Amino acid sequence: MKFLTKFVTGAAVSSALALSFAASAYAADADHKADWAKIHILLVPWSQSSNPFFEAVLNGAKDAAAQQGVNVDVQFGEEDQNREKTILETAVANKVDGIAVNIADDNAYKEVMCKAMASGIPVVTFNIDDSHHGAPGSSCRMAFMGQNFIAAGYVLGKRMIAEHHLKKGDKVFTPVEAPQATYAVERHAGVQKALTEIGATSEILGVGNDHAQALNLMTQYLIGHSDTAAVIGLGQTPTSQAVQSIKDAGLKIPAGGFDVSKEILDDIKNGRLTATVDQQPYSQGFFAVTQIALNLKYGLYPSEMDTGGTGLIDKTNYQFAVKWAGPVR
Repeated sequence: MKFLTKFVTGAAVSSALALSFAASAYAADADHKADWAKIHILLVPWSQSSNPFFEAVLNGAKDAAAQQGVNVDVQFGEEDQNREKTILETAVANKVDGIAVNIADDNAYKEVMCKAMASGIPVVTFNIDDSHHGAPGSSCRMAFMGQNFIAAGYVLGKRMIAEHHLKKGDKVFTPVEAPQATYAVERHAGVQKALTEIGATSEILGVGNDHAQALNLMTQYLIGHSDTAAVIGLGQTPTSQAVQSIKDAGLKIPAGGFDVSKEILDDIKNGRLTATVDQQPYSQGFFAVTQIALNLKYGLYPSEMDTGGTGLIDKTNYQFAVKWAGPVR
């Protein structure tokens, strides 16, 4: 009992000290509230502002800014490299405090990102990194908050093969919004790695972000390629349209894909879609802004984050994602 008493007393003291230190940290932070309010962080998604995928990213970024007491300015690249480059160049010239950016092309933004870092502006990437991922030859950045697309694609490919008995000689349709973008290239590489192991092939097709356009292009492809064995969407838009395009083409083949939306989760619930990769976009926006803020406020160096890992959402675990699809998931 004496030992237990000492243990409980020690634990209570430790907890009290921890709370005391936390309170001190919050108090110190409060003392600098006016300074933190002067911090301006630029968040640049490369995609179109109409892309529903980025709702969760922006919500995460705004929540982080509110929590850290800083400001976040969101400017979309609209899938235009020149526009995004101009946004970044203007921000550097105006001496923005920090930058979080998508890199859809390995070389397009390297010069301006390195200029930003050289001038003391912390830069992180989120959602999409360049293909070098911090190795020599990378764009200048401190850390990446996003998914390992190749690893995730491989896991999805293996799942589709195992569940639907894909075999040597099978052809898989892999539509994606922007086939030249880093995320598309790497997701496709992961899926194809799994298919290559069994002697199957895949074909990629750019379908854009507009759902009606994507559905039409995907349906026409399937009508013209009726020997397709499966559809694996490499982004939210084609994944959300996969089931309907298969139906409209008069085929009965399996489908899977990437990302989360209410439509995608409904297809999973009803057994029409096998699984989707969850990259957790809210976390990408939240931690991109949080880590820049912590660097600017306290000098903490940003950490690499593999958001979502290689997790799949399927019929066994979709329920929790349903409630938060859009705003968070």
